[in-house]
Amino acid sequence: MAGLTGWHLLVLVLIILLLFGAAKLPALAKSMGQSARVFKGEMKAMKDDDASQAAADSTVASTASENGASPRTDGSAPNNPTS
Repeated sequence: MAGLTGWHLLVLVLIILLLFGAAKLPALAKSMGQSARVFKGEMKAMKDDDASQAAADSTVASTASENGASPRTDGSAPNNPTS
């Protein structure tokens, strides 16, 4: 997109106007805005989920190190015999 100038963008806007018509453009813009909001919300939720997962992992690792066991990264339970 390094070669786009103001004239290129103007031509693109005119082509979009011809394809969709002036009456449908506000609905198209509203739909795109809603989609962008949903996408941003999902990205924020994923980041929050990753942060909470990282906090849970660090809690498990600190608890395991206090007990003298190494933290498991493969998702399995540690092998702690109770004898």
